[in-house]
Amino acid sequence: MPTIEANNRVIIVGGHTRSIGKTQLACDIIAAFPEAKWIAGKITQYGHGVCAQNGENCDCAPDEHIYAISWEQRADTGTDSSRFLAAGARKSFWLRTKQGFLAEGMPLLRDAMRHVETESNGEPANFILESNTLLQFLKPSLYLIVLHPAKADFKESAQLQMDRASAFVLRGPLPKSDGNNEAPAWKGIPLQLLATKPQFLQYESEQLPDALKNMVRGVLGLSGVSQPY
Repeated sequence: MPTIEANNRVIIVGGHTRSIGKTQLACDIIAAFPEAKWIAGKITQYGHGVCAQNGENCDCAPDEHIYAISWEQRADTGTDSSRFLAAGARKSFWLRTKQGFLAEGMPLLRDAMRHVETESNGEPANFILESNTLLQFLKPSLYLIVLHPAKADFKESAQLQMDRASAFVLRGPLPKSDGNNEAPAWKGIPLQLLATKPQFLQYESEQLPDALKNMVRGVLGLSGVSQPY
């Protein structure tokens, strides 16, 4: 039986740390292609002592309240799932699991995707999902990793998936070979790997680069090519 991601188009947006514009990139892509009628989702894994049901501190046992999913109803609350709707997504959800329990939460995600697939009347649905660790369970049509050379923290989950990236979206320039730029703040990250993948420089306040738009357009099977200004 074909997998859900084989029947549909799935774009996953990841990043090496917090607060580098992963949600903003997803919103930029949603807004750039309203005809895609996106189903957007954010996947969050909470650390020890935090409940997956509401994201708050909880004394539930390690195997209690390990996953929850909710569909966003409003576009004006400021939450990440709400921002997806404000950007133009048709539907938006938030999947929460305890750290290390994403596998247990995957049936909820797949049920949600199957529900959308049923609503699509046989037409491929377009999903955009914010997560690093989903790569363990889904094979996306496109996997974009957001990188910020000025942010030193580099999550292990991002390091493990770097070689699977379709492209990197940079929030600042990488050093040039002539050494005129400062080196990134990351430690132990092979810069030669970055050179093997497409790279797009996009500061958070800027529009999507045309070359990145064309990459997404190709995944969506849309005609037309953006031309640089």
